[in-house]
Amino acid sequence: MNFFDELQTATHNERDALFSVPVIRDALAGRVSLDGYIAFLTQAYYHVRHTVPLMMACGARLPREMEWLRKAVCEYIDEEYGHEQWILNDIAACGGDAEAVRLGQPSQAIELMVSYLYDTIARGNPVGLFGMVNVLEGTSIALATQAAGTIQQTLALPKEAFSYLFSHGSLDIGHMQHYRNLMNQLERDEDKAAVIHVSQVVYRLYADMFRGLPRVSEVQHALA
Repeated sequence: MNFFDELQTATHNERDALFSVPVIRDALAGRVSLDGYIAFLTQAYYHVRHTVPLMMACGARLPREMEWLRKAVCEYIDEEYGHEQWILNDIAACGGDAEAVRLGQPSQAIELMVSYLYDTIARGNPVGLFGMVNVLEGTSIALATQAAGTIQQTLALPKEAFSYLFSHGSLDIGHMQHYRNLMNQLERDEDKAAVIHVSQVVYRLYADMFRGLPRVSEVQHALA
């Protein structure tokens, strides 16, 4: 079994747990309130704004013999730069307060996830950061391809409110194939173990973030 497939097998339980979160099931069925969608974008902003700094930190700590992976990190940085602004633009297009989000604080789950990733790079194995890529790109593909269009119709929002999700659906499908190829080039057991472990941890924290988002039924009950 190649390592990419091994990674998917090793994280099967955590991935299933994430996609079993009620608000994720709602989203995949197109059932999302405006408040819920803005809350999702808000938390996405708080981790996406760290993607480039995390990649830069990872690239700086990779050993010389992994120059091939550092090159891939540079390509990720070039492609991911500025995506947090797309999210703020989406929030504004939804009628949300993008400036308040920019100045605000993440949920505890996202704060812990980002801190954990920086710590993994600084004190652990920087290759582990690719566990985050496995989780976030795989999840964004599912949300973009299965939910974004339905959510747009349900909420009657303009296309400009979905630049983050729509773009990441098409971008991340290509990214995921590239990611598969990169992971299959890993040779050291300690690097593979780090990617698996970080994937498992990020899946759990990301699921905790989704559990904190408002569901349609909760919003309707609050307004009743």
